[in-house]
Amino acid sequence: MEWSPRWLDVKTFFLSIILEAIPFVLLGVFFSAFIQTFVTEEQVRRWTPKNTLVALPFAGLLGFIFPVCECAIIPVVRRLIQKGMPLHVGVVFLLAGPIVNPVVLSSTYTAFTRQPDMAMYRGLSALVVAFIVGLLVLFFVKKNPLRLGMDAQIKHEASHTEASRGKLSATFSHAVDEFFDMGKFLLFGALISALLQVFVSRETLLGIGQTPFTSHLVMMGMAYILSLCSEADAFIAASFSNTFQSSSLLAFLVFGPMVDLKTTLLLFSSFRFGFVIKLILAVTITVFVVTILMPV
Repeated sequence: MEWSPRWLDVKTFFLSIILEAIPFVLLGVFFSAFIQTFVTEEQVRRWTPKNTLVALPFAGLLGFIFPVCECAIIPVVRRLIQKGMPLHVGVVFLLAGPIVNPVVLSSTYTAFTRQPDMAMYRGLSALVVAFIVGLLVLFFVKKNPLRLGMDAQIKHEASHTEASRGKLSATFSHAVDEFFDMGKFLLFGALISALLQVFVSRETLLGIGQTPFTSHLVMMGMAYILSLCSEADAFIAASFSNTFQSSSLLAFLVFGPMVDLKTTLLLFSSFRFGFVIKLILAVTITVFVVTILMPV
């Protein structure tokens, strides 16, 4: 009986994560389905700048124009890569998009009323990290990272569905298929996150993060475990203002939307295992270094 309240907490956290994420996942899969149905490979290739130095800022600008959170952006990027967008450009959009959009920057400014420049540092840090990781992908990733069979499966579904139905019907069909494909990973990630939030106490984490080095690692670890949506995480970060240094709060704000528990599982649903692991390592190291060096 003594475990009962804790398992009720697990259920509460689990449902809150799911209810917070599902609207954005639905937004993402419908946007993805729209791209699949109405945007051709030739259009994607024509819109994407050929010059690498221009393509990276272009991908960052996409995040500002299309306010898509980290739950929704993965299926969108998967479709764009399948349609012909260069991998490094898609990775920059994947990493920067959930942070540099106006909704997230506005919520950060609101949460840090005593430190309004945190919003600027958050957007700047996200772009720097995304550009660095994008360049690493450009130089070191030569193979298609889409999960084995994913590229062929997407093309087969597209041709079969659009041949038998109209474009509107095909869009809904793609959206439903993608939602159920990604939904199981979201459910599992939300469950693991809820278990960790209940059974790993915040006091334990706070006790570890007493130096600049460890405080960064702890805040990044908390961002990974809590799996908050980027529209809401600034208010959680602000609650730690009296406990952690500003640079470690910045690490929390930049790392979480790029890599957390639920998005890790969503990445595994779309990309090869090895690519996801390397991407997470690159993001972790780059966020740690960039946020330490930022003069927050």
